[in-house]
Amino acid sequence: MPRRQDGAVPDASARERILQAAERLFAEFGFQATPTSRIAEAADVPKSLVHYYFRRKPDLLTALVERLPDERIDPARVVVRGDVAESLHRLVTELDRRLSSSRVLSHLLWREADTHSVVREALRNRYEALIAQVRAVILAAGVPARMAADVESASVLVARAVSHRHSVARHTATPEEMRAELSFIASALTARTRRADRAAAE
Repeated sequence: MPRRQDGAVPDASARERILQAAERLFAEFGFQATPTSRIAEAADVPKSLVHYYFRRKPDLLTALVERLPDERIDPARVVVRGDVAESLHRLVTELDRRLSSSRVLSHLLWREADTHSVVREALRNRYEALIAQVRAVILAAGVPARMAADVESASVLVARAVSHRHSVARHTATPEEMRAELSFIASALTARTRRADRAAAE
């Protein structure tokens, strides 16, 4: 482990305490209104140690982004072949389960995204990955690839709904309360697929 300028070896748990304190204080007071001295006090470390681990205050936000849960889910874990609505519901339920330990963190990062490009870019990347994940689940559930445009539209709608839920994670509804919306999207996809099949057969 590298040494500080004073020759001391930093405590590995100190970095974790600093991040926990930053997460709590940013969520309560906001990023701009929280000085690093207050974070140091809450973490019970010298202010110099905060700057040892995080040279600039925005570096704390970068580190907090990395603490968001991994949202990559193997479609095989959630897909029910032939049932798009149930497959999407299982996907949303699993995403919510993974978020459950990071609700405050998710909320504060979405709140800070407007003013911090590093947070905005990270959340944008997660959103794009979510669209791809929803798309994979819909296709694996049985919607044919020839319905690509409709699948893309449905994937964006679901991803937007999930992202909104996670942006207000401290007040979010349960996955069950989203079942009606997912069923509506699934029904629309199924109906459009049947119409396309009939038109192709004529």
